[in-house]
Amino acid sequence: MIRPIRRRLRNHFGLTAKQVAVRSHRPWYFQSMLAVIYVLVGFALAYWALHDDDTENIRHRLQQVTAENIELQKKLIASQRELQVELATSNNLAKTLTAQQDETIKLKEELVFYKNMTKR
Repeated sequence: MIRPIRRRLRNHFGLTAKQVAVRSHRPWYFQSMLAVIYVLVGFALAYWALHDDDTENIRHRLQQVTAENIELQKKLIASQRELQVELATSNNLAKTLTAQQDETIKLKEELVFYKNMTKR
């Protein structure tokens, strides 16, 4: 049983095995011509897509949007600065109000003290 298997393997893979050559279906020059044609068609499609009339409209719109974006950024920066000034002013007012309230409380306490002294 082992001998027939060994014989098959020797006939298939051994020195006496049949020589096999692998050949392509098309000659190399046809394949290279086909590759060149594909590259040319790709370049033609890219040229058509990039140099269409719509690209001018798109470029013009891009410039408009870029200019608008710059304007909005300037407005944002100005608004942020204005907000910072308002916050600083608000903080100063809050400090002043607290100081005034403390002074008012102190004056009321003094007033109550003097009223108590005059009643005696």
